[in-house]
Amino acid sequence: MEPKKLFSLCFLLFSLFLTGYNGVEGRSGQHHWGQKLFVFGDSYSDTGNDNKTEVHSWSVPYGITFPGNPIGRFSDGRVLTDFIAKFLGIKSPIPYEQRVGLAKRWRYGMNFAYGGTGVFKTAINEPNMTTQIHRFENVINSNNHSVYQKKELENCSLALVSLNGIDYSYYMSNSTSTVQGLMALIPQVVSQLALNLKRIHELGVGKVAVNSLQPLGCLPRHTFVNSYTKCNDSMNALVQLHNSYLYDAVAKLNNETQDSTFIILDLYSAFNSVILSNTGN
Repeated sequence: MEPKKLFSLCFLLFSLFLTGYNGVEGRSGQHHWGQKLFVFGDSYSDTGNDNKTEVHSWSVPYGITFPGNPIGRFSDGRVLTDFIAKFLGIKSPIPYEQRVGLAKRWRYGMNFAYGGTGVFKTAINEPNMTTQIHRFENVINSNNHSVYQKKELENCSLALVSLNGIDYSYYMSNSTSTVQGLMALIPQVVSQLALNLKRIHELGVGKVAVNSLQPLGCLPRHTFVNSYTKCNDSMNALVQLHNSYLYDAVAKLNNETQDSTFIILDLYSAFNSVILSNTGN
């Protein structure tokens, strides 16, 4: 799967979102629209926060394409954080767990995401999104770290919020889970996610981007029953329900702020574009 192909649809909308957003001119003439990128979420955005002894992202084959060796990304190459940082013209922000002794990297922002986490408790003993935001608040309120001034955050900072279905997969791993229970969980997850987005903005971040769910029914765990030739339509219908709630929640947040503060990165369409082009449909 080619990364450029996958994220082109997202970044087209993303560039429109940043139009008119304060920025600085780089030496190359490229606008650095978001001088600071703050990241919250799961394995789609984690760049090295998870415990080395508890996850596989610190072992081969992770990292062999980029940066050349495993350093905690849940990919053989770049993750969503890296693509957005590159798009903004900055270095990928330092993982929270690696912040000590690397103060020079703080100027690009910070990554609080942990693979395997969600908005609620999951099977992974790592901080969920609410705790990640608490850590962000502690960092910006620390008297020892004046690098994050509120006025600067409002003018040239962006938050990436990555949520990709861990809350749902954790629920479905329970032997007592039901479709009805999953459908009831979806509005709860989106409601908590919306509170998280609002809280990040209240802490001073100027713009907040959150991804829609990709078509989870097309992932190998759901397609193996059809020899990986057909997506699970029932699962994708639930994904679309999540995304519908999310679009409504983000629209409500933008109405409350009377500005286009919040945006959805449409991973569903991006993934679908790649899947359909590779199947010939």
